[in-house]
Amino acid sequence: MDDGMNISGEQPKTAISEETASERSASGPDFAVQPSYVRTVFLGPEGLRAGWGIAFYVAMFYPLQFVASRWAGSLELGANGLWSMALEEFGLLCAAVLPSLVLGRVENRTWGAYGLPGRQAFRKLFWVGAVWGFASITLLLALMYGLRVFDVGHLAMHGTRIFRFGLFWAVMFLLVGFFEEFLLRGYSQFTLTRTIGFWPAAVLLSCMFGLIHIRNGGEEWPGLLAAAVIGFFFCLTLRRTGNLWFAVGFHAAWDWGETFFYSVPDSGTIFPGHLLKSSFHGPGWLTGGRVGPEGSVLCFVVIAAVWAGFARAYPEVRYRVSEPKLT
Repeated sequence: MDDGMNISGEQPKTAISEETASERSASGPDFAVQPSYVRTVFLGPEGLRAGWGIAFYVAMFYPLQFVASRWAGSLELGANGLWSMALEEFGLLCAAVLPSLVLGRVENRTWGAYGLPGRQAFRKLFWVGAVWGFASITLLLALMYGLRVFDVGHLAMHGTRIFRFGLFWAVMFLLVGFFEEFLLRGYSQFTLTRTIGFWPAAVLLSCMFGLIHIRNGGEEWPGLLAAAVIGFFFCLTLRRTGNLWFAVGFHAAWDWGETFFYSVPDSGTIFPGHLLKSSFHGPGWLTGGRVGPEGSVLCFVVIAAVWAGFARAYPEVRYRVSEPKLT
């Protein structure tokens, strides 16, 4: 009979005690495996808690935005300061992106998870979005033309100036599209979706999208409301395509068509370097008044039609971000 076994075949209690003590010694004391209070406050099952993520993002964005604006404002580059304006937009884009890169490392996520995956850069979705955007502003102004409240006018520039200004405004509004879409529908949408759900986050951020247009000098409440509605449509495109490339293309092409190609006020501002001498005449509720087409009631009609067409063309939800379960 083995000396280490008793008659019933069980190990002696001393052996059990020694084994248990050995296991405890290997795993360390109980308090060593308990998460610290700081980790519990800042981290949840999916990493950094969403509320802290938004707080850190905002806290990093605003100082960077201030520095970018002051830096660009100190420069006077190009005719009418246009290149300074482009540099400011680039600085604002950096201010929106850099905090997300830091938080992506903290959250152990790739930057593409926040809506702009590099493998999709300037591929089909972007160009399809650009076609939809230009077609949408064209439809809006075509309705105004048909109602005799908009005239295309004649060319305001000729020769190589058309190409130079057309290219400048394409780059400028690409920066605008990247900045505004990522700021409000990139990291922010991703993080708020985790805590309050996609559509509540979309409503909140779309309202903010409308409100940030207050900084445009000639903006009025119909234009702010239209911007919020358009922003809500961009949230739909994010949900159905899975990323922001369609929205960036749409946004840039809409603004380019509005400002340069059709040469009408964009959120209350007529910028230099426009292609045409177009004009409006008629009631403000149709023309948008000094706000431009985005202040017209027809803008809401067009966006409703575009929403319906897009929802039909892209019926599947592709935005894969975990949402809180309803209880």
